[in-house]
Amino acid sequence: MSEVSHAGHKSHKLEYFKVFLVLTALTVVELIIPGMASLSQFAKGSSLTFLALGKAAIVAWSYMHLKDETKWMRFVALIPVSAFLYAIMVILESLYR
Repeated sequence: MSEVSHAGHKSHKLEYFKVFLVLTALTVVELIIPGMASLSQFAKGSSLTFLALGKAAIVAWSYMHLKDETKWMRFVALIPVSAFLYAIMVILESLYR
């Protein structure tokens, strides 16, 4: 039988727990925002959208291991973000025309 060496493996439990706590806190904020009467619909929608994007970025960075990738792979992962920003600009332009 072969022996498997785990000497080079580092546990990520603490890091994952910290990310879990941050995502939980952002989710609580997302649950509070719709009930805030002082915010306009646009402010609520914008806030929730940016919180969702932030949470997606945290998940990609931590759980999808983008932090360990090369600069080129990080750039490739950002391509959908640029498409999203372009779509937002087109939608805003059509709304205010």
